[in-house]
Amino acid sequence: MSTFLYKIGKSAYAKPWYFIVSWVVILGVVGALIGANGIHTGSEMKIEGTESQKVLDQLAQELPQASGGQASVVFAAPKGERLDTPDRLAAISKAVNDVYHLEYVINPAELAAEAGASAGDAAQVSGDAASPNNAAAGDTGDAKDAQASQAAAGAAPPYGPMMENGAPVPGVMLASDGSVALFQFQFTVQQMSLPETVPDAVMTAVNNVEQTGVKALPSDSLSTKPAMGSTEAIGLVVAAVVLFITLGSVVAAGLPLLTALLGVGISVGGAYAFSKFIPMTDITPALALMVGLAVGIDYSLFIVNRQRRMMLDQGLSAREAVSRAIGTAGSAVFFAGLTVIIALCGMLVIGIQFLSAMALVAAAAVFVNVLIALTLLPALLGLVGERICSKKARAKIASTTHAARRGFAHRWVTGVVKSRIAIVIGVIVILGAAATPVLEMEMGIPSGETANLDTPSRQSYDAISAGFGEGFNATLLLVAEPARADGKVSPEMLGGITQELQKHENVALVTPMGVNKTGDMAIISLIPKTGPTDQATKNLVHDLRAADSDLAKTYNVKLGVTGFTAINIDMSSKLADVFPLYVVVIVILSIIILLLVFRSIIVPLKATVGFLLSVLATFGITTAVYQWGWLHSLFGFDTGGPLLSFMPIMVTGILYGLAMDYQVFLVSSMRESYVHGHRGKESVVHGYDQASRVVVAAAVIMVSVFAGFIFAPDVMIKQIGFALAVGILIDAFIVRMTLVPAVMALFGDKAWWLPKWLDRLLPNLDVEGDKLLAQLNAREASEMPAKRRRQA
Repeated sequence: MSTFLYKIGKSAYAKPWYFIVSWVVILGVVGALIGANGIHTGSEMKIEGTESQKVLDQLAQELPQASGGQASVVFAAPKGERLDTPDRLAAISKAVNDVYHLEYVINPAELAAEAGASAGDAAQVSGDAASPNNAAAGDTGDAKDAQASQAAAGAAPPYGPMMENGAPVPGVMLASDGSVALFQFQFTVQQMSLPETVPDAVMTAVNNVEQTGVKALPSDSLSTKPAMGSTEAIGLVVAAVVLFITLGSVVAAGLPLLTALLGVGISVGGAYAFSKFIPMTDITPALALMVGLAVGIDYSLFIVNRQRRMMLDQGLSAREAVSRAIGTAGSAVFFAGLTVIIALCGMLVIGIQFLSAMALVAAAAVFVNVLIALTLLPALLGLVGERICSKKARAKIASTTHAARRGFAHRWVTGVVKSRIAIVIGVIVILGAAATPVLEMEMGIPSGETANLDTPSRQSYDAISAGFGEGFNATLLLVAEPARADGKVSPEMLGGITQELQKHENVALVTPMGVNKTGDMAIISLIPKTGPTDQATKNLVHDLRAADSDLAKTYNVKLGVTGFTAINIDMSSKLADVFPLYVVVIVILSIIILLLVFRSIIVPLKATVGFLLSVLATFGITTAVYQWGWLHSLFGFDTGGPLLSFMPIMVTGILYGLAMDYQVFLVSSMRESYVHGHRGKESVVHGYDQASRVVVAAAVIMVSVFAGFIFAPDVMIKQIGFALAVGILIDAFIVRMTLVPAVMALFGDKAWWLPKWLDRLLPNLDVEGDKLLAQLNAREASEMPAKRRRQA
C-alpha cells in the first residue's frame, strides 16, 4: 500500500495540472447535475415495518384521503381580545377557504359533494384526525356527538366549533375564551412529497388574517427551519488559526482548508444532485458537510505536516518529501478513512432507509476527502514546491537542538507514563461519572415542544396547549377493523367503540371520522390529555394496540394506531432496540481493523474499551445538556427535551471512525518508534512526541468544526454537532492523549505481542511504510557509488 501511494504522490507532484483539472471537472459535473435534477429533500423520516407505518400504508391503499400529511395553524388574538368579532371571523373564514382551494390540500366540501349520500364514508375521513368538526362542510354532527360523549364522561370540553353567521368554519375550533382558534387540515400526500411552494402558499393564505390584528402561527410541519446558519463559519476560522499555528505559514495552512472545501462541495453537491432519485431528509447533506469538513481538514493536515517534518528534520526535497508523506502518512489516512466509512456503512445492517441514506452520504463525503488528500493535495503541493517550508522555518529548526524542541507534550507524556496506574483509574472514574445520565436518556423526534420560545412552531405549540390542552399536539389516528375476515363495522359498533375509548383516563376527545365504502374499516380520531413525548402518551398507544384489551374483546376488533406522535414513538423504540446490535457490529469491526493495522492483540482491545468509555460519557453529557437543560442558555436553546432518536446510532458510527483516526496516527507513531529500536516506555514517549502535536491540532480543528453547528437553527443539527464536538474532545484529549499512553506504558513491549500463527495469517498492510523506506534506502545505497563517480 505505501509503495503504491508513494508512486501516486510522485506522479501528482510531477504533473499537478492533470489532477487539478480532473477534480475541477468533477465539481463542474456535480454542479451540472444539480442544475438538471434540482434539489429534493424533505423532513419525513419513517421506518418500514413499525406498527404505525403499517397502518399508514394500509390507509394509503384503502383510504388514501386519510394517509396524507397533517398540518395546523393557530390563530391568536391580541392579549385580552377575542377572535369571534365579525371582521376577524370573516378574515379567518376566507383564509381557511383559500387554503382548502390550494392544490394538494384536501377540501372536505368537495369530498362530501363527490361522495353524495355516502358522505359519512369518504368525506368524514377527509379532515384532520384532530379536528372534531370537519367531517364535511357545514356538518357538526360528529363534533356534537364527540363533545356529548366527553361531557357524559364527566369532562366539559374547553372549546367548540368556530361559527360564522350560524354556520361552522370547517376545520376550525375556538377556545372557550375566544383568544385562540385551531385550524387543522390535511394534505393529499405526505409532507416529504409536497412541492416546496405548497407550505409557502398555505402561509401566504393564512397570513392575510394579520390585517385584523390576528397572529397566524404555523405548526412545526409548516415552519421553515433552515438546517444550517452562519455559525458554521466560526469553526472554519478557528481551524484556519490552528492550521497556521501548527504548520507555520499561510500557504501550508490554506491547503487543508482548500481541499476540504472542495471535498464537501463535491460530496454535499453530489448528495443534492442525486436527491431526486434517493429520498433523503434535510439533515442528510448537513451531516455530510459536518463530517466532510472535519475529516477533509484533518487528513490534509496529517500529510502536509509529515511532508514538512521530512523536509526540516531529514533535509529532503519537497518532491521526495511529498512522495514519502503520501506513502506513509497517506497510508494512515487511507486506513483511518476506511474505518470511518466501514463504521458508517455498518448502519446499513439496521435496515432503516433514511438512516442508510444518511450513512451512505456521510461515507461518500469521507471517501471523496480521502481521494482528494491522496491525489489533489500532492498536486497542489507540487505547485507550491519548496515554498511549503519558509526560510524562517528552516533557520529555526536548524538552530534548535533536539532537547530544546521538547515542550509541553513531552512533559505531559512523561508525567502520564510515570503516574500510569493513577491515570488509568482516574480516567475510568471521570468518564464513568460523566456517563451516568445515560441511564435516564429518552429519545424522540424534536418538535415544537422543544423549539426556542421565539419560533413560530413553539408559539403554536404553546398556544394549542393553553387553549385546548397539550394533547391536541399529540393527535392519534386509529383504524378499527373487525377481527373476523367477513366482519363489518356498523354505526352502532363504531359508536360503542367511541364511547369505550372516551372512558380511558388519558383520553381528552374521541371523534369517529367514518367508515370506508366496503364497511370493514373505521377511522377514529383520538386526542390524549398528555403531550407527544410524555410517557403517559406512549402508554396510551400501547394500551390501544393491545389485542387482549377489554375493548378489543368486547367488540371483536383490531385497533391500529398511527399519526405523527405514534410514528415518533415507534421510531424511537425501534432505534433503541437496534442500537445494541450496532454497537456489537462496531466493536467487532474495531477489533478486526485494528488487529490488521497494528498486528497486536492488546492494542485493538484497549482502543475499543477506550472508545466505549468516550461514547458513553458523550451521551451522558449530551443527555444532561439537551434533555435536562443544563447550560441551555449557553448553547442557544430554551427548553430541554428528548434526544434525537437516531442521534446515538449516527454519532456512535461517526465517533468510532474519527476516534480510530487518532488511534491510528498516535499508536502507529508509537509502533514506528518500537520497530525502529525504541523499547518499553521509551517507545511510548518517543512516538507520542512525534505525533501529539498534529493529533492535538487535528482534534482542536474537529471540535471547532463540529462546535460551529451547535448554534445552527435546527435542533437536530445542534444535538448532533454538540455530541460530536464533546465526543471528539473526550476521545482525543482524555482517552487517546492520556489513557492510551498510560495503558501502553503499563504493558510495555507486550502491547505488540501477536501469536506467531496469527502473525503468519494476517496480511502485512505496512501502515508505517517500513517496506517503502527499506526500498528507498536500498535504492539510495545502490545509487551512491554512481553519484560519487560523477562527483569525482
